[in-house]
Formats: sequence, C-alpha cells, structure tokens
Amino acid sequence: MTKLMVTTDSSIAGAVQQAGLADLVIAIERRLVWGRLPSAAECEAFFAPRTTQPQGLHWLDDTPSWLLEESGVKDRGFMELLGEYDKVEFWRGPAPNAQLILLWLLDHWRRGTATASSNFTLRPLHPAVGDIDPQELARPYPFVNEIEPHDFKLASLAWQAYRAPTPESWHNLFKNNPVLLPQLGPCVTALLEELPNCASGLSATECRILKLIQRGGVLPLDVLNRANRHVLPVYGYWEVGALLDGLARCGRPAVSGLDEGPFSLEMHNDPVRFDRYKRSQLSLTEFGKAVLGGDQDFRRHNPIDRWWGGTHLTNERLWRWDSETHAVVAPG
Repeated sequence: MTKLMVTTDSSIAGAVQQAGLADLVIAIERRLVWGRLPSAAECEAFFAPRTTQPQGLHWLDDTPSWLLEESGVKDRGFMELLGEYDKVEFWRGPAPNAQLILLWLLDHWRRGTATASSNFTLRPLHPAVGDIDPQELARPYPFVNEIEPHDFKLASLAWQAYRAPTPESWHNLFKNNPVLLPQLGPCVTALLEELPNCASGLSATECRILKLIQRGGVLPLDVLNRANRHVLPVYGYWEVGALLDGLARCGRPAVSGLDEGPFSLEMHNDPVRFDRYKRSQLSLTEFGKAVLGGDQDFRRHNPIDRWWGGTHLTNERLWRWDSETHAVVAPG
C-alpha cells in the first residue's frame, strides 16, 4: 500500500520522511492567520498543477525541490497526486494556522471529487515533533482519526465561515458543536480572541505583548520568543514582530524604546539596524498602561488596517470581541 503524508510543518515533514513512515511527505506552511486570504481563483490555483503560479502560491512550494524532483512530482496538482496513493495521512500541529490549512485542504478535496474519499487519516500532533528522533515517530501514534464524508462537509462550512467578510459565521460555529474535527472549537476561540477587545482595542496577542513589557527589562527578542508561548499560539515570529511595531510605531504609542524598524527582512539583513533593534529597551508609555488596564481604547487613537480571515478590519469597520460575554460585536 502506498502512502502520502501531508504536514503543516517542514521540520515534521523531514522527521517523518527520515522515519520512513510514508512514500512521500509534503509540507504546506502557507500562513492563513495573517494578511489577506487568497481569492477563490488563487485558492483553485494553489492546489492545481503549476503553470504560472508565483513562488509561495502553490501547494508544493514548502517541500524541498530536490525531493519533488527525486519523487517525480514536481509541479503536480493536489487531486492528481492524491489519486496515485492508496492512503493519505495528514499530520497537523495544534496551532490554529495548521487547523485552517486542514479546513482548506478538505474543502478543496470535497469540491474536487464527487464523493469524498474515505482513505484520509488525520493525526493531530499535540507536542512539536520536529526535534524528535525519527525512530520515535515510527512507534504507533495513538491519536488517529478517520475522516468521514460528513467531516468534509463540516470542514467546508468552517473554511467558508473563516473566509466570510464578517466574523459572525465563524463565531456561529460554536453553536454547531464541531467536535468531529479535533480541536476546531479551541481554534475558533483562539482566532476570535485576536479581534480587537471591546475595552482595550487590543487583540489577545497584543495584550500579551504589553503584559510582557510591563514586567520590565524586556528586549524585543524576548517579546518575539515569548508572546506566542500560548496553549494555541495564533501568530509566529514575523507576525508578532509586526504587532509590536504597531504598538510602538504609531500616532499614540503604547510602547516606548523601540529604536529601529519597521520589522522587515530588510532590517534583519542589515547587521547594524538589527543589532540596534535587538538592544532596544522596551517599556510601556502611560497610555500603554491605561490601555492594558482597560481605561483607554488603543483603537480610538490609532488606525488599524488588518485582515482577520475574510474580514478587513479598519477603524470605520472595526469588528470587536467581547471577552466577558464571548460575543462578536459589530462596528458602531
């Protein structure tokens, strides 16, 4: 029996490939928690055979080119390749972005075939496995879920809810008690908490950033390394860096002392600028302390232009999250 494995982490892919647990291991690391989501046409192109898709907009772009060449699958389409394997296994970490990739993949699969295949197995990985000895991975892994046709339908509903122009449909997933796909419920909550809070105007990650800085003696890399140490961290290194920029480099900052920016690859590649950035002594402004205490609304004084799923957040169209009532609050 031939087996294809798909993971949401290239380090997991390498370990699984070394352990010989599949004939081919593909990684998909596309970030779906940050920035504008791909359009319907781009979604189709992402899983289609490669023609003119730019680098980063094709499902095989996160797998080493040498492996694709060696396996003879370079530029192949998702449905085309899956049809050549007897078994498909998806190894997914606990973070919301990994869950979103699973939803996207299952939605595409469901729409690409008349009947959803029953040869799909999900292995939700609770710990990170990238640094585990590959031989450890070869041992039987207990958390295995067979994906059934109704799971494909739920995944498609959830993916379309996340792509909707408001967060209401995503919030309504709570009412459907989506237990069929493991960890979808916590993923729904973690993402909703990244909407601006009704009182402070901060997302959950922005709030954690300010709490870290409030302790004192904190450098930027401390923030970048610790702000996403959460049960279900939504954002990664680059995204947390952008959020810190937004708190410090704005009209009325909540953070002072950030001596360099913006947080970009260009800045990272300049040793002098990046060293100045790393040495910045961060502290909260008086306004930042008031925001963290819920006495000031950060968004009443600073603009926002950010995508949350399919929702474009601006000050004129500012959807919020009420953490006390667990409700989405419409603009105005």
